[in-house]
Amino acid sequence: MKGKSDRQNIFIICCTFLIVLTISCSNQIQTIKEDQIIQAKDNTQSIESKIDDIRLKYTSGVRSILEDSKGNIWFGSYNEGVCLLHNGELQYFTTENGLSNNQVRNIYEDKNGIIWFECGRGLSTYDGKKITIYKERNYNSKNEWKLNDSDLWFKGDETEGYNKLEGNPGVYQYDGQKLSYRTFPVTPKSGNNSTYSISTAFVKPKNGTVWFGTYVAVIGYNGSDLKIIDNEYLGFTEKTGSLHIRSIMEDSKGNLWIANNGKGVLVYDGKETINFTAQQKLKKEDTKGNSLERVFSIGEDTAGNIWFGTVEFGVWRYDGNSVKNFTAADGLESKHIWIIYKSKQGELWFGGANPSGVYRFNGNSFERKY
Repeated sequence: MKGKSDRQNIFIICCTFLIVLTISCSNQIQTIKEDQIIQAKDNTQSIESKIDDIRLKYTSGVRSILEDSKGNIWFGSYNEGVCLLHNGELQYFTTENGLSNNQVRNIYEDKNGIIWFECGRGLSTYDGKKITIYKERNYNSKNEWKLNDSDLWFKGDETEGYNKLEGNPGVYQYDGQKLSYRTFPVTPKSGNNSTYSISTAFVKPKNGTVWFGTYVAVIGYNGSDLKIIDNEYLGFTEKTGSLHIRSIMEDSKGNLWIANNGKGVLVYDGKETINFTAQQKLKKEDTKGNSLERVFSIGEDTAGNIWFGTVEFGVWRYDGNSVKNFTAADGLESKHIWIIYKSKQGELWFGGANPSGVYRFNGNSFERKY
């Protein structure tokens, strides 16, 4: 009987030990799970807090920007391809992923939601799944100029100049169905086929005229006639300095602003052209410091202020009365502003190089956005 009693006591002790051990382990597991949940929450909060601190890895400069109809943001680089910002994540694409060239000069979206990349050489498109090189061309109607509201226009296929199929300076027009080459009514000087190469994004017609910027001329088409603003029209010579156009913009009042690398800023009001840089006394000999001569980008904010991005001398703002200069001392680190882009929220983004980055103006100074 005693042996049986001892075995029962041992059994009871063992069961009690197992119960205590199970409860202890359960509590420990629960504690671990709670710690893991707390840690996961901390990580999520940390990630969320850094969404506004996304930084592009480009080093060559941000040359083009597009905020598409789906809320995605595209950043084209000087020679490192294009980057997609989607749901807080960056995805990079290069020639290995379907781009025709790693220099992405301009980015557009057509009426069907297809994204177009105007590269240093050739064109590529993105259909929401992948990027592919767009190869189809029509060269049978080079002089059949026409104008549609949803047209997209692109530079020639070569980095500069034109190829044998193009035959002369001009632009490609995409009407939603096919890409056709249109020839400009210009004659390049012998041995210099690149002077009339497209050097800017096209300006969509607000007053019935679509504008194209080439290195030595701005060419406008209103559906029936072509207008050319060039050195001869402006009276520029080798002594006075010639055009080197880097950006064009039509403001809310219908004025066409022309940015030059060397001649500064010109304004065409539909009748005459004035040299804005000279008018504001912002040439090198006038300022003896920061000047408004090497201008690469122009934009207009929601208040109607005109902004100019330069090489070396920061960003300038014109409020209709006076001009103000912003530099590295105001938070603008990039020394070469390739593009000024207005977001769908009306915010201006300044894409630059040396160092690369996208900046915004907070009302007092500049801060890096991407």
